[in-house]
Amino acid sequence: MAAIFITTFFYLYCACFRCAAFGSLAPGNLLTGFGFYEPYWLIDFANAYIILHLVGAYQIYSQPVFAFGERWFTNKFPTSRFVNNFYTFKNIPPLPPLKINLLRVCFRTAYVASTTAVAMIFPYFNDVLIVLGALNF
Repeated sequence: MAAIFITTFFYLYCACFRCAAFGSLAPGNLLTGFGFYEPYWLIDFANAYIILHLVGAYQIYSQPVFAFGERWFTNKFPTSRFVNNFYTFKNIPPLPPLKINLLRVCFRTAYVASTTAVAMIFPYFNDVLIVLGALNF
């Protein structure tokens, strides 16, 4: 819980100072929004790290939605093997066995695919991300 509060504080801090500095003229992409395109390698390097950050952040911020959906399905279908069974797969000997729940795989894949599709359909990508973040929080 502390990690979510710290992350929330950090994002609010950045958003407030961005709004205070640029107002409604703040560009959607701070790396290239001011016409700064040189050096190319530095912009590409920064974009790669942004992607790396977003992959991890998406996993963290989606956990409440995953927990809510899985809890709802478990309560709605208490006797379903699809919802409640874990299947164990043996891995390479030093690694522990892998336990997979089919509901988790299907629900999480559908959630990621649907949020990606919604973000691609709407031209206001940043606004869609803001709404998804608000729903997850």
